[in-house]
Amino acid sequence: MIDLRRVTDLWRRCDVVVRDLPFGLLLAVASFLPALHGKGTQVGDLPTRPFDALAYVVIALECLPLAVRRRWPAVCLALVSLGFVLDQIRAYHVLASNAMPIVLISTGIHLQRHRRVAVVLLSAAYVPLAYALGRIGATEKVEGYAVFYLALALAWGSGAWLRSARAAEEERRRHVAETTRAAERTRIARELHDVVTHHVTAMVVQAEAARYLTAAPDRLDAALSAVTDTGRRAIADLRHLLDLLNPDHTDVRMPSVGELHTLVEQTRRAGQPVEFAEDGRRAESASSAEFVAYRVVQESLTNALKHAHGSPTAVRVRYGEEEILVEVSTGGSASRAGSPGGSGRGLAGLRERVDALGGEFSAGRRTDGGFVVRARIPAGSPS
Repeated sequence: MIDLRRVTDLWRRCDVVVRDLPFGLLLAVASFLPALHGKGTQVGDLPTRPFDALAYVVIALECLPLAVRRRWPAVCLALVSLGFVLDQIRAYHVLASNAMPIVLISTGIHLQRHRRVAVVLLSAAYVPLAYALGRIGATEKVEGYAVFYLALALAWGSGAWLRSARAAEEERRRHVAETTRAAERTRIARELHDVVTHHVTAMVVQAEAARYLTAAPDRLDAALSAVTDTGRRAIADLRHLLDLLNPDHTDVRMPSVGELHTLVEQTRRAGQPVEFAEDGRRAESASSAEFVAYRVVQESLTNALKHAHGSPTAVRVRYGEEEILVEVSTGGSASRAGSPGGSGRGLAGLRERVDALGGEFSAGRRTDGGFVVRARIPAGSPS
């Protein structure tokens, strides 16, 4: 059994000349059928003449160049025009003369350079053709020649319009591709910000604490092990994000709320007392919401380490059928629990992530001087 898909793929890989040749050959063969004699495009109303040796040359000039109508459109146009002029003067009126409007459409699409020159030359050549037809007895009136010229101009204009439409579509696709790449770069930049800020902050805090543990070797060893583990996790996360820049990369694994326990434990090892509580059942179709929830907790814990190190921090995550609620609160004075010196990119990025899913986000100081981050993230539809 013939594999049509394989045949189609093989045909598409053929050179464009090979793919365009069959149409020209088919038109040439059809031109020799007696039932189709006199069925070509004609101007001048000269009586149809029987075939002679020159008729075969005319058919060849009008049909065979169609094979290069996309590769060399100017050459194709010149040869077919020559064949068309001979066909009209000799009054063969072969079916192959219908190639003229086809070539005009194709040239209007594919001709890259000297388009105006081609239009001027064709228009100039039409005048002596009409004059020659009149000298040999054509009964066509001026109005008829004008209408025929407009028909040829319409064929060219159709090709030019298709060319413009294709160019506009190509520009649209290019714009979409650039927008997509820009959005992907922005997303990866946010991921790098979240990963680097969290892990490096934890490592700095752990290293600072280790300076004061020289008198307690066991605790010092544990602190340095925590720095090492955090560094290894940072390297793994960075490798994953850099892999996303590889066009052949197919692994798009993203962290989710299922990894919150690891994140909280890492923060505790950095010296931050964290109380963690989960409530409800995770939805099956909430991967995007879980990813955003994870980033909300991660960024909040990073800020707690940077600006309220040692202050009690509470992380509460509640799963609903339609949403995930996240709240991260940190105690301490306003001067410690706020975000002095920060760039603000972290919280702004969180707000954009939550807004993109149609949720709600807030972050600010509490009345007792602490800081709280809250997010409501839509997670799916109820069953």
